Amino acid sequence: MFSKLSSILREVFADEGGSATSNEHLYQRAMAGLLCEVAGADHELDAREEVAKTRMLSVLLDIDDEKAKSLVDQAQGESAQSVSLYDYTDKLRQLEPEQRFELIKAMWEVAYADGRLDPLEESVIRKTAELLYVDHPLFIKAKLDAQPK
Repeated sequence: MFSKLSSILREVFADEGGSATSNEHLYQRAMAGLLCEVAGADHELDAREEVAKTRMLSVLLDIDDEKAKSLVDQAQGESAQSVSLYDYTDKLRQLEPEQRFELIKAMWEVAYADGRLDPLEESVIRKTAELLYVDHPLFIKAKLDAQPK
Protein backbone atom coordinates (compact mmCIF):
# COMPACT_ATOMS: atom_id res chain seq x y z
CA MET A 1 0.00 0.00 0.00
CA PHE A 2 2.79 2.43 0.85
CA SER A 3 4.48 2.02 -2.52
CA LYS A 4 1.06 2.79 -4.04
CA LEU A 5 1.00 5.95 -1.91
CA SER A 6 4.36 7.03 -3.29
CA SER A 7 3.33 6.40 -6.90
CA ILE A 8 0.00 8.21 -6.51
CA LEU A 9 1.75 11.19 -5.01
CA ARG A 10 4.26 11.31 -7.85
CA GLU A 11 1.32 11.50 -10.27
CA VAL A 12 -0.50 14.18 -8.26
CA PHE A 13 2.53 16.40 -8.01
CA ALA A 14 3.48 15.87 -11.66
CA ASP A 15 -0.03 17.01 -12.64
CA GLU A 16 0.45 20.19 -10.59
CA GLY A 17 3.40 21.30 -12.69
CA GLY A 18 7.06 21.37 -11.87
CA SER A 19 9.20 18.30 -11.96
CA ALA A 20 7.82 15.19 -10.35
CA THR A 21 11.07 14.79 -8.42
CA SER A 22 10.97 18.25 -6.84
CA ASN A 23 7.28 17.94 -6.04
CA GLU A 24 7.77 14.50 -4.54
CA HIS A 25 10.54 15.90 -2.35
CA LEU A 26 8.16 18.65 -1.12
CA TYR A 27 5.60 15.99 -0.27
CA GLN A 28 8.18 13.90 1.58
CA ARG A 29 9.37 16.94 3.53
CA ALA A 30 5.77 17.76 4.47
CA MET A 31 5.27 14.26 5.89
CA ALA A 32 8.57 14.47 7.77
CA GLY A 33 7.68 17.93 9.03
CA LEU A 34 4.40 16.71 10.51
CA LEU A 35 6.15 13.90 12.33
CA CYS A 36 8.69 16.42 13.67
CA GLU A 37 5.90 18.73 14.82
CA VAL A 38 4.35 15.93 16.86
CA ALA A 39 7.65 14.89 18.42
CA GLY A 40 8.52 18.48 19.31
CA ALA A 41 5.10 19.52 20.58
CA ASP A 42 5.89 18.70 24.21
CA HIS A 43 9.27 20.50 24.01
CA GLU A 44 11.07 17.37 25.18
CA LEU A 45 13.54 15.57 22.96
CA ASP A 46 13.29 11.83 23.38
CA ALA A 47 15.46 9.30 21.54
CA ARG A 48 12.51 6.92 21.19
CA GLU A 49 10.51 9.57 19.34
CA GLU A 50 13.49 10.29 17.09
CA VAL A 51 13.69 6.61 16.16
CA ALA A 52 9.92 6.46 15.65
CA LYS A 53 9.94 9.47 13.29
CA THR A 54 12.51 7.84 11.04
CA ARG A 55 10.85 4.42 11.16
CA MET A 56 7.37 5.76 10.44
CA LEU A 57 8.59 7.98 7.61
CA SER A 58 10.42 5.03 6.10
CA VAL A 59 7.22 2.96 6.22
CA LEU A 60 4.93 5.75 4.96
CA LEU A 61 7.13 6.65 2.01
CA ASP A 62 8.53 3.19 1.30
CA ILE A 63 12.11 4.47 1.51
CA ASP A 64 15.22 3.23 3.30
CA ASP A 65 16.10 4.36 6.81
CA GLU A 66 19.03 6.46 5.66
CA LYS A 67 16.88 8.55 3.30
CA ALA A 68 14.19 8.83 5.99
CA LYS A 69 16.78 10.03 8.53
CA SER A 70 18.01 12.64 6.05
CA LEU A 71 14.45 13.89 5.48
CA VAL A 72 13.79 14.02 9.22
CA ASP A 73 16.98 16.03 9.75
CA GLN A 74 15.94 18.53 7.06
CA ALA A 75 12.41 18.74 8.41
CA GLN A 76 13.67 19.30 11.96
CA GLY A 77 15.25 22.61 10.94
CA GLU A 78 12.25 23.65 8.88
CA SER A 79 9.91 22.74 11.73
CA ALA A 80 11.54 25.35 13.94
CA GLN A 81 10.76 27.99 11.29
CA SER A 82 7.20 26.85 10.56
CA VAL A 83 4.39 29.05 11.79
CA SER A 84 1.47 26.79 10.94
CA LEU A 85 0.54 23.17 10.32
CA TYR A 86 -1.08 24.43 7.14
CA ASP A 87 2.43 24.72 5.66
CA TYR A 88 2.57 20.92 5.74
CA THR A 89 -1.03 19.93 5.12
CA ASP A 90 -1.76 22.11 2.11
CA LYS A 91 -0.70 19.60 -0.56
CA LEU A 92 -1.30 16.50 1.52
CA ARG A 93 -5.07 17.02 1.40
CA GLN A 94 -5.01 15.44 -2.04
CA LEU A 95 -4.20 12.06 -0.55
CA GLU A 96 -6.81 9.35 -0.56
CA PRO A 97 -8.72 9.04 2.76
CA GLU A 98 -6.91 5.79 3.60
CA GLN A 99 -3.54 7.43 3.05
CA ARG A 100 -4.46 10.39 5.26
CA PHE A 101 -5.53 7.88 7.91
CA GLU A 102 -2.13 6.16 7.71
CA LEU A 103 -0.37 9.51 8.16
CA ILE A 104 -2.45 10.33 11.24
CA LYS A 105 -1.78 6.85 12.61
CA ALA A 106 1.97 7.37 12.07
CA MET A 107 1.73 10.64 13.99
CA TRP A 108 0.09 8.78 16.88
CA GLU A 109 2.88 6.19 16.77
CA VAL A 110 5.45 8.97 17.19
CA ALA A 111 3.46 10.57 20.01
CA TYR A 112 3.25 7.28 21.91
CA ALA A 113 6.90 6.33 21.30
CA ASP A 114 8.14 7.83 24.57
CA GLY A 115 5.59 5.93 26.61
CA ARG A 116 3.26 8.84 27.32
CA LEU A 117 0.91 11.06 25.38
CA ASP A 118 1.31 14.76 26.03
CA PRO A 119 -1.80 16.95 25.49
CA LEU A 120 0.22 19.18 23.15
CA GLU A 121 1.07 16.18 20.97
CA GLU A 122 -2.59 15.21 20.81
CA SER A 123 -3.47 18.78 19.88
CA VAL A 124 -1.05 18.77 16.95
CA ILE A 125 -2.46 15.48 15.67
CA ARG A 126 -6.06 16.65 16.12
CA LYS A 127 -5.40 19.89 14.22
CA THR A 128 -3.58 18.00 11.45
CA ALA A 129 -6.50 15.57 11.14
CA GLU A 130 -8.89 18.49 10.82
CA LEU A 131 -6.73 20.18 8.17
CA LEU A 132 -6.50 16.91 6.22
CA TYR A 133 -10.26 16.32 6.52
CA VAL A 134 -9.88 13.07 8.44
CA ASP A 135 -13.24 12.18 9.98
CA HIS A 136 -13.35 12.03 13.77
CA PRO A 137 -14.12 8.28 13.93
CA LEU A 138 -11.00 7.62 11.82
CA PHE A 139 -8.99 9.98 14.03
CA ILE A 140 -10.04 7.90 17.06
CA LYS A 141 -9.42 4.60 15.24
CA ALA A 142 -5.88 5.73 14.35
CA LYS A 143 -5.29 6.66 18.00
CA LEU A 144 -6.55 3.30 19.25
CA ASP A 145 -4.56 1.37 16.63
CA ALA A 146 -1.35 3.17 17.64
CA GLN A 147 -1.74 2.83 21.40
CA PRO A 148 0.77 0.51 23.02
CA LYS A 149 -0.75 -2.86 23.81
